[in-house]
Amino acid sequence: MLKRFKVVAPAVLAFAIAIPAGSAQADPTPAQASGTCDPTQTTPVYLNKVPTPKSVLGFDLGEREVTTAESDTLLSAIDKASDRVVSGTLATTAQGRPLKYAIVGKAANVTKGALAATEVAIKALRSPLTPSALVKQIAKRSPAILWVTGNVHGNEESGADAALKTLYDLSDRDDCAAKRILDNATVVVLPIQNPDGREADNRRNAYGFDMNRDWFARTQPETDGKLELLRKYPPQLYIDAHEQSGTAYFFPPNADPIYHDIAEPAYDWISNLYGQSMIDEFTRRGIPFTNRDVYDLFYMGYGDTVPTTGFNAAGMTYEKGGSSPIAARTFEQYLTQWVSLSAAASNKESILATWHGMYAEALKQGLAGKLEPNQVYNPGHEVITQVPDRLVRHYFLRADDPAKKAAVESIVRRLQRMDVKVFTLAKATTVPDFKEYGRAPARTTLPKGTYWIPMAQGQKHWIQAMLNEDSYTPFPYFYDVTAWSLPLLANVSGGSSGGILPLVAAPAKQIPAVVSPPAPAKRPKVGVLQLSATSTSTYESLGWLRHRLDREWKLPFTTLTPADVAAGKLAGVDVLLAPAGPASGANTALGQPGRDALKAWVSDGGRYVGWRGGAQLASLSGLSTATFTEPTSDVPGSLLRVNVAKGPLAAGVGPTAWSFYEYDLLMRASNPSQAVVSYPAADSPDWFVSGFASGAEELGGTTAVLDEPVGQGHVVLFAAEPNYRALTDGTTRLLTNAITADLPRSPAARSLTPSPDSRTSPDATAAAAAIPDRESPIRITVDPADKAKVASALSGFGAKWTEQAAPDGAVRFVVDNPGGLSLDEHPWATKISAALRTAGVTPLAVVLP
Repeated sequence: MLKRFKVVAPAVLAFAIAIPAGSAQADPTPAQASGTCDPTQTTPVYLNKVPTPKSVLGFDLGEREVTTAESDTLLSAIDKASDRVVSGTLATTAQGRPLKYAIVGKAANVTKGALAATEVAIKALRSPLTPSALVKQIAKRSPAILWVTGNVHGNEESGADAALKTLYDLSDRDDCAAKRILDNATVVVLPIQNPDGREADNRRNAYGFDMNRDWFARTQPETDGKLELLRKYPPQLYIDAHEQSGTAYFFPPNADPIYHDIAEPAYDWISNLYGQSMIDEFTRRGIPFTNRDVYDLFYMGYGDTVPTTGFNAAGMTYEKGGSSPIAARTFEQYLTQWVSLSAAASNKESILATWHGMYAEALKQGLAGKLEPNQVYNPGHEVITQVPDRLVRHYFLRADDPAKKAAVESIVRRLQRMDVKVFTLAKATTVPDFKEYGRAPARTTLPKGTYWIPMAQGQKHWIQAMLNEDSYTPFPYFYDVTAWSLPLLANVSGGSSGGILPLVAAPAKQIPAVVSPPAPAKRPKVGVLQLSATSTSTYESLGWLRHRLDREWKLPFTTLTPADVAAGKLAGVDVLLAPAGPASGANTALGQPGRDALKAWVSDGGRYVGWRGGAQLASLSGLSTATFTEPTSDVPGSLLRVNVAKGPLAAGVGPTAWSFYEYDLLMRASNPSQAVVSYPAADSPDWFVSGFASGAEELGGTTAVLDEPVGQGHVVLFAAEPNYRALTDGTTRLLTNAITADLPRSPAARSLTPSPDSRTSPDATAAAAAIPDRESPIRITVDPADKAKVASALSGFGAKWTEQAAPDGAVRFVVDNPGGLSLDEHPWATKISAALRTAGVTPLAVVLP
């Protein structure tokens, strides 16, 4: 492999030297040289060659929020008038809206030829083997690439309005502060990352996806197109402008946990270059701000973690309080953008040289098999889990199971499209220390054709983030989920080795677009039951399902409400899919007529497939005899291995799978033979958890999926979400089987008879009382000695909660969150961490919505 790199290096060298002279850094202006050119206190000087936002829109930016169409109009007008700007469209949304971006820089740097030269230069810096002399030359002559983006959440508008202001100023200003940025940087401006969400004033996109959770999975065209442009213009700085509750501003340093395999210089930029620049500016102006609370740098789905881990950029999450007027929001977002760009421009040469150094260091770490250790970055915190002291030089993905061909190829494609070098073994190879995922190391022979992903390459950090066995959560605070390993999500066979191996391999072919899991072979008439019209959990789970049915499987479906079921509209439906949502509310909406209709439809041969709230609804309605209980464990979003029984639902899955579990209710089948997928006992060799878990052993022996024959039909229930964010491909394969498999009829199938009247039966009332009906609650687990302090802090917010017993004698506060609001939408959830710290409480776990 090293010889192959050495062949490539001279070609990179030749291209990189061809940077045009016009892109060399200009001599400092007198103001720059004397140190008087302050980024924000320098008086702006405009050339007046570019139309002002007011002349284009009829109002100044910050007077009101711009619409998506107005943003596109202004961006196009600026591009047309300025030789410093070129623009384009990186993707089109589900509703047909373009994602418009602009590239702005010194005119000589944004010509077609100059941009191509910048691409070559940046590619050379990403190569770990580029000679240091050439690195120094590129760092001096080539501009840095800096990204400014906003509005990934559609109802967080001000980042986009500010980005337009930043674009306008860079396109027309002629003062030293603007010139410093233009001379040293090419700036990519993507004002609106979620046009459909902005137009609907909705956090999520048209398919219910939170676009700031989709980065590594790339399920949505908005995310996929953005990442392809990032590959073309890899950033050293990526600004992701959001809004939060309240009026204060958040910028890094981040909260713990920080993902372990992030290059340390990148985090140093985040905290000490850009974070400190903001601290200085906001302190000087007396603007309230927070940091080190709430927003972590852990899960690989965010607009800060992916640029940081995948591109060694400083990924910056900025959050302005949405309760402020639009003028204040736009100004403060613009301020952070301008200060950040200025800080990067002032340090351009060292940033580019350090950026290359991170790729070179990654290669060294990969050659040595060294994983970065866990650290905590905020005072008073302690590491709870350390990265194992085990060498990892190689990852492998087996490709010898035809049923999982699409699943394996989908992983390889994701790696290739983040510039990871993937190879295939040219012959069978024995690996003495092969560690299969979730198993002990053992001598193993891997067949010819196995995919090999060496860690000895510049993308080592990204490889570890995507192919890890565990995320090794260092600190028990959870803004989001704690497990996302691609092989586990897809349920494919693979593992790692720390050995120095004599491998014979060839570069893998580029994998084209692939649908995983494949579309169902059969095409039944599908209905989708929408449990609630207002619930966040329904909206998301339904959206993830719609994405699979519409875009990937092209499987038509009819959306039904509980009222539709009660009105007899199940006629003609073969399979009814019931995704997550509030079960008790849906049961009430069904009423006895709806419950009777469901029972009659299944008894006559219908198939009911439900998960989470949809599964609980089957129990509430009397359709299933499964029982559900509240968990006592803390598992905020982790992957657990489950055992899969032989049968129609196991086709293409195999004897085990990986279930994504996130505080789901524990499901138990009344008849053990109906439990087709189960959690193994905690003392079984099959037991394994990827991600944070405390007390997860209680899941052992409970049912993950059941198939209950009812009359001529079937009820198939999943305790957890099988299609989580449309990225849990392994359990989604179980879902496709549940839709189309030939499930055997049983002579012992229950028969259901409709209720003689329309009143709710006592049994249904008792079942409803036994099934909790919460949406995205806040969970705080503490030592019993801190119970009164937590209660006092929560009372100060006017919160309502219940208390539960937690593992090892701890106490859990389950705090109501009416409407299932997200953290950024919640009126006070962002303040909890600071309130607990003020109260002197060190929580065992905090899970925010």
